[in-house]
Amino acid sequence: MKHPLFPYGHRRHADPVPGAPALSVRSVSAWHPGTEEPALSEVSLRVPAGARVALVGPNGAGKSTLLKLVAGLLQEESGEVRVFGNPVGACHHRVAYLPQRGEVDWRFPINLRKLVMTGRYVHLGWLRRPGARDRAAVDHAIERLGLRPLERRQIGQLSGGQQQRALLARALVGEADLLLLDEPLNAVDAETRAIISEVLSGLQRTGKTIMVATHDLDSLASEFDGALYLRDGREAEPEPGAFVGLRVGREAAWAH
Repeated sequence: MKHPLFPYGHRRHADPVPGAPALSVRSVSAWHPGTEEPALSEVSLRVPAGARVALVGPNGAGKSTLLKLVAGLLQEESGEVRVFGNPVGACHHRVAYLPQRGEVDWRFPINLRKLVMTGRYVHLGWLRRPGARDRAAVDHAIERLGLRPLERRQIGQLSGGQQQRALLARALVGEADLLLLDEPLNAVDAETRAIISEVLSGLQRTGKTIMVATHDLDSLASEFDGALYLRDGREAEPEPGAFVGLRVGREAAWAH
């Protein structure tokens, strides 16, 4: 991979540590600015490379906070987060983050294609302009998400499901190995749900690691390898009979 001459965050691209999991979180606590109670408290997690893991819990459980910590958008107060064996940010090109749709300013004067292209900036740095490879990656992602007829449409003119697919296309073009998706199927139409589910399955088949915050309990057993349950910023015991699958919580995090 070609390193940007002037990369974002002044960091170079580090190689994965051989044998390291895609994600390792150990006893992490974090606060949001201006709050007294921690958003996360002593959370641990271990996600093997190639796994698809669900973060499950009610609103305010800490799911979004955990995803933002791994993406480097928030800073932990204590504990340790490692991505492919490296500190957060050391291999930021290997991580793609898809925020909740409500966190995006859809009034911004940009069309769908330009929004998707911003996912390539992690490879371009500050000075390089998009080239043929970047345009091809955008073409492929737009086609894959069924957005070709809409690529010149201003992003605020898209439906909710189309906006969600556009965000996923933006995440895909970064060619990351770890995808962090915050409620990608929340309040979307059936077509979008089917397309996104198929795309995620295809990504996992190619060896990508996927972590998804979700409220959809019905799909856990069929679409995920494991689940971490959160409540009030802490790891919670699942309800009796709830899907667990691959152990990814504290027990797994401290066993390696």
